[in-house]
Amino acid sequence: MTLPRVSEETVQTDRLRLHYLESGPADGIPVVLVHGNLATGRFYEPLMSAVPAGYRYLAPDMRGFGDTERVPIDATRGLRDWADDVHAMVQALGIERPVHLVGWSTGGAAIAAYAMDREAASLTLIDPVSPYGFAATQPDGKPCFPDWAGSGGGTGSPDFAGRLAAGDLSTNSPYSPRNVMNSSYWATSHREPPEREEVLVGEILKSVTGADGYPGDSTPSDNWPGFAPGTRGILNALSGKYCDWSGIVDIDPKPPILWTQGTADIVIADGSAWETGTLGQLGVIPDWPGAEVFPPQQMVGQIRAVLERYEQAGGRVVTEIFDGSGHFPVADAAEHWRSTFLTFLTSVC
Repeated sequence: MTLPRVSEETVQTDRLRLHYLESGPADGIPVVLVHGNLATGRFYEPLMSAVPAGYRYLAPDMRGFGDTERVPIDATRGLRDWADDVHAMVQALGIERPVHLVGWSTGGAAIAAYAMDREAASLTLIDPVSPYGFAATQPDGKPCFPDWAGSGGGTGSPDFAGRLAAGDLSTNSPYSPRNVMNSSYWATSHREPPEREEVLVGEILKSVTGADGYPGDSTPSDNWPGFAPGTRGILNALSGKYCDWSGIVDIDPKPPILWTQGTADIVIADGSAWETGTLGQLGVIPDWPGAEVFPPQQMVGQIRAVLERYEQAGGRVVTEIFDGSGHFPVADAAEHWRSTFLTFLTSVC
């Protein structure tokens, strides 16, 4: 069951059968909300229930997640499978004008890829993946090792992946999807209402697991920590070997950008708790070669540097930092985030 003013739909595109949530009139200004890794469009549902007059919100379940057709993720394309799937949905729904795009985490890299390939009306980045992908980079975005060792499918937790596949609803391990959600998706001080929490955990458990989903495959490496990216699945698509949206600086025309970031985010951070370099520095992964060789990735610094270059090249960037918010300020700072977003959206429409 959906929240008031939100409907559940499916559309057959020329790429896949795609499940999505919708709110607002069919002739409203189109806004596409792209979720992150290990999530679905339903994470946006409360925002969609409060859709302002004149707008049409669309929140698809991206390839590998939710109720969308289960088709493989080609990691060698970075997040362009997702970007192309969004565009295929837009075309299938007969939307002819450029759309406003919102991307959370992995979705941020996907909408940047969309904008590098075709026109977008605006981009809203919610705690996005670094322009140089997730893990294994020096501060300037260059890889720690030529084969991008330390990123990709090998970074996934086998325990967590097993619990996903088993449909684990428990709280008996740090790797239980429910505990991962509540410790990593938002500030630890925030909890969703019990019924809503059950819905969201259920959505996470719809994630495709294995080589074609989460975490993906991996390749042995002689470099620390012993693995490099494979070619399939979501974590390989996030490796900087394939995921690089720093080229957004060069696009023309440049859509206006809103960047929102939580200061208590432990997923996208300078020294992310999920990132290989940080885990090596903490001793969780043994034999770390040190900060000169493999530093904790400076994700927020990399985002800021690329967006500063975007501004210097003539683009408009609005930045809003959410003090105390985690990885998804849309949930743990809901009213503040919604107000910030609507102010930006109004200014560019």
